[in-house]
Order: sequence, then structure tokens, then C-alpha cells
Amino acid sequence: MTAESQSAPNAAGGRDTRLGPLIITVFGLYARGERNWLSVASVVRLMADLGVEGQAVRSSVSRLKRRGVLRSERHAGAAGYSLAESTLDALAEGDVRIFERCRATTEDGWLVVVFSVPESEREKRHELRSSLTRLGFGTAAPGVWVAPGNLAAETRRTLECRGLSEYVDIFTGDHFAFGNLRSKVRTWWDLGELTELYEDFLRRHRPVLDAASSGGTTPLEAFRTYIPMLTQWRRLPYRDPGIPLSLLPPGWSGVTAGALFDELNSLLSAPAREHALSVIHRHG
Repeated sequence: MTAESQSAPNAAGGRDTRLGPLIITVFGLYARGERNWLSVASVVRLMADLGVEGQAVRSSVSRLKRRGVLRSERHAGAAGYSLAESTLDALAEGDVRIFERCRATTEDGWLVVVFSVPESEREKRHELRSSLTRLGFGTAAPGVWVAPGNLAAETRRTLECRGLSEYVDIFTGDHFAFGNLRSKVRTWWDLGELTELYEDFLRRHRPVLDAASSGGTTPLEAFRTYIPMLTQWRRLPYRDPGIPLSLLPPGWSGVTAGALFDELNSLLSAPAREHALSVIHRHG
């Protein structure tokens, strides 16, 4: 799944004004196993279960179509949408980041990217910066991007798929000298902002763990908890690219937040899927 951020509807059923990432979460979880297609009726119903009005859902889906994220299709006379090929590729890559997180060690070394883009192709410069940011790169100096060495294959694949490789040089190696590497990591990445994001995730979702663990959560309740939780979480493994723990502050909150996500995912994904599929098959 992609890493776009999303604030979920609140417990009182309030509506978020940025629904795109929430809708992408629903499609990413459930459309891919259903011939890559969901009917409009099923999406509207599922989003209603999250407290979102139908007109807001339709407007957001239309925006996703205009952006090329979704494609409109009819199946057996029913209106619906499928995920575009590029979206499917991004979701497949995101699945690995989100569900199979791999933290680097100092032995993995570092990945350094530098690029040069002609002034006449400024849009490529913006696309490169956006791509490297989404991959989790920090900035060691103006025009010098750095990430843990275990991201080398993913970085190369991403830049090639986006047609950006001709502008880029990629180097791998160790930090040889000078200065304290732990201090440098704090300047390459905004660890303060990352800490706030992790702590916000913990504040929002730790209280639901006891209820989910008790086994008293219905499929509908699991769905209402799981979708916003996953939508908030899925950008964090991109913001934190798996920096070695030895270079992070003691008691790094990302470890605690990751453990909470894993527990909630284990407890809620199956009953949430049960509810979603019942809606999809009823309205498909």
C-alpha cells in the first residue's frame, strides 16, 4: 500500500475532508482479491460504515479517477472502479514496506543518491525529490540524498520504473569520516517529527488494543477500527526508512508503534475483511 497520510473519521462519525487515502486503503485491501474491481455501491456502503457521506465518497473517487489512480469499469451492468496498473504496482511495493518492515544495521552501509536535471526539465527534478522522499531518503547536503544501504534494490527499481534513472547516480558504501554518525542522522532526518508521528499513532490506537484483545469485537467494529488505523500507519514506514536502532535515540518510539501495529493487524485484519467482503458481495 502507498504511504499517503490520512486522518480518519472520528468516533462520532465526523467526516474527514481528505478521503482519498482512506478509499485507497479500502481498494488496496479488498479490490485486489475481487478481480481488481469494486462497485460504486459497495464503496459507498463501506465508507458509510466509517461515517462518511455518499456524496463525499463519490467526489473523492472522481478525483482519484482524474489523477489516474482508479479507472471506471462496469461489470455485469454495475458501475464500479478498478485500480490502475501503476497503482497496483505501488500498492505491491507498499505491502512489503508496511507488512514486512526490515530495519537496517550499520553493517548494511549507506546509499547515496545525487542527480542532475536540466533546467528545461524542472518537473523531473520535482519528481525525483518526491520519489526519494517517499522512499525515506534524508538529505546529507544540498543535492545529496542518503538512506540505509538495504534500500538499494528498491531505490534502483523505483527510479527505473518512473523513468528517472538517466538523471541519477547511486553509490553504496560506509561512513568513513568525520564526525559522530548518530548526530549526523539527526540532521539528515527530522527525528523529532518522526517521533511525534509515532506517538500520535500510539495515542490514537493503543486504547483499542484491550478491546480487540478481549475477542468481543464484531466484524463491523473491527472494520471501523482497522481501516483508519492502517491508513494512518501506512505512511510511517516510508518516513522512517529503517534507520539502524544503534543510531536512534534510546527507547525509539517507532519500535513500540510498530509492535502495536503488528498486534492490531493480527487481531483486526480477518474480522474487518469478513465485514468488507459481506458488503462487497451484497452490493457487487
